[in-house]
Amino acid sequence: MSGKLELGQARTEAEREAERAIAAVPLFQKGRVTYSMVGGGLSNSNWRIEVAGHRRPYFLKIPGKGSELFINRKASNQAARLAHERGVGAEVVYFDPVSGLEVTEFMEGYRASTNVDFLDPEIWGRVTDLYREFHTCPPLMITRTIFDMVEEHIGQVRELKATLPADFAVLHEKYRAARDAFTASGLDITACFNDPMPGNFLLSSDNQVKLVDFEWASNNERYYDLGVWIGEMFYSDCVVEAIARRYFKSDSRQHPARLTVMRAVADFKWALWAMVQERISSLDFDYHKYGVWKFMRARLYMDDRRWTNWLHLV
Repeated sequence: MSGKLELGQARTEAEREAERAIAAVPLFQKGRVTYSMVGGGLSNSNWRIEVAGHRRPYFLKIPGKGSELFINRKASNQAARLAHERGVGAEVVYFDPVSGLEVTEFMEGYRASTNVDFLDPEIWGRVTDLYREFHTCPPLMITRTIFDMVEEHIGQVRELKATLPADFAVLHEKYRAARDAFTASGLDITACFNDPMPGNFLLSSDNQVKLVDFEWASNNERYYDLGVWIGEMFYSDCVVEAIARRYFKSDSRQHPARLTVMRAVADFKWALWAMVQERISSLDFDYHKYGVWKFMRARLYMDDRRWTNWLHLV
């Protein structure tokens, strides 16, 4: 996190943008305001805001350039408010549906998680329970399944002439086989988080966990929501089986198979997203490298000799 600045002290374009956003939030109009950047976002710029006389700091999210291609801000805000009602997210205190500016409570006493944190069975067990709780939310205002997202990204990749690997046709065919298997078995649609970067889980000193950043939230396939998280945390087959037993309270082999197929589909989806971001984003992040890595991880499972058996179990 950068040092605190007062209004009028902006030195960079990002800081000037932050000051313009602060000026647009009625909550920040009275009292001395200080702000500092919070690192970690891949699509937006994030800021800690302190206002003299207020009992708590705030978290300000400024939508990144081009993010409107992917994100329905009203639906994201709805998901964030429902998560707070369920006790698994921060309180939303301001939202502008036109600009997408959103202010939540700053989760004091919490820190962004890392992949190392998720090696702890207590942590992944609590997150499994947290997912189950969020999945009980009422339906969100939009339904975007993982398959809707992939098809949208493929269209964007083609329109932008984004970079694709030489074996994309093979990966695409294996993705379609996974899509067809899930479609034939019937999708399990529920309110989903959809974006389990480690930094989107806040962890307290006593291992309480909260969800933040609901930009990708939608009604979606339940197994995708869990599968993309499992892939993000590099979980072994044994841990996937344990998570499946805890979440579904069942030893059925179908559950870990569906989760494993979805972790591969998730990597395929986020690889496409990264290649689109490489063309449109102004953030200082190596989207190309990220996308290449995601395609590589998708291959790890799609080329596994068990892939066909997993599809049959779906």
